[in-house]
Amino acid sequence: MNDKPNKLITDDGLRLDGRRADEIRPMKIEIGVLSRADGSCYLEWGRNKILVGVFGPREAHPRRLQRADAAVIRYRYNMASFSVEDRARPGPSRRSIEISKVSREAFEPVIMAELYPKTAIDIFVEILQADAGTRTAAINASSIALADAGIPMKGLVTSCAFGKVDGQIVLDLNKEEDNYGEADFPVAMTQDGEITLLQMDGHLTPEEIKKGFELVKKGCKEILEIQQTVLRKKFETPVEEPEAEPEAKIVDTESEAAETEPSLEYAPEAAAVEETIEEAEELEAEPSEEVTETVPEAEELEEIVKEAEVEVVDGEAIEEAIEAETEEEAIEAETEEEAIEAEDESKGPWKVVKDPSESGSRGENDE
Repeated sequence: MNDKPNKLITDDGLRLDGRRADEIRPMKIEIGVLSRADGSCYLEWGRNKILVGVFGPREAHPRRLQRADAAVIRYRYNMASFSVEDRARPGPSRRSIEISKVSREAFEPVIMAELYPKTAIDIFVEILQADAGTRTAAINASSIALADAGIPMKGLVTSCAFGKVDGQIVLDLNKEEDNYGEADFPVAMTQDGEITLLQMDGHLTPEEIKKGFELVKKGCKEILEIQQTVLRKKFETPVEEPEAEPEAKIVDTESEAAETEPSLEYAPEAAAVEETIEEAEELEAEPSEEVTETVPEAEELEEIVKEAEVEVVDGEAIEEAIEAETEEEAIEAETEEEAIEAEDESKGPWKVVKDPSESGSRGENDE
């Protein structure tokens, strides 16, 4: 059964999906979708759905693959068995090996592998859903995943394809155009315009190739802007804008004065309020006169307090005099007791002899 459409490009110059000849399919990119990978990217380009994971730089195994002067770049392109309508055979095929080789060579001129000798940088590409142009879409996703992993590169790599459909050169072929078209020409280039991948399937004249290159440059430029926008969104730190100073509030003194003045409608009420305020002030002033009248009474109280203080001072002096008299009496009593004790001792049977020479008279009396 032949599903080939009658025309791939309508009379109005539109393709089956509504694009012009120089337009690419819509692209959606997400970064950092794999937590275990050093860098990852998920890309949707048309109906293509591609997942890329980057690991490294890490030690290369087996060691016989190590290079003493640079890192080894390994690129693995694989199509899932459910990625196409007819179930694909799992495992590597001649086509996947060929695409892995040319895609790796597309990145070798831009990756600064000399900075990491004896290591390996692994790029794993899984095609989850295929819709023509999978190798170019995988290169675009791999470039973003390498940047997400922090691999030093001289620039991003962008890839797009042009082909010949119904005798006309178009950009970014879809599945129907790739299957039933006359030629397919995938190209990859750096952001400086250096071509790193160039393949052709079909027949094209030099003029058609020249025209196709003009379309590819335009398509790669659009893809580069998308890649840079996505990377800038993730890695660019937001710049805090200085807060705008509040504008000085212009005070209209005339309007404020007009607002403070009571309107004519409320003039009677305002007059009544003023009268009540005056009456309150008069009532507050009256107690001050009473206070002035009671001043003499306060003076009398002060004199009484002073007299009481004098009396208190006199009482303290009396107490001091009494204490002094009691101390003198106590001293006199002590002296009298000492005198009595001295007399008692002198009246005893023995006479107190102060001079040792007087002891002889006492022995004579005893005889």
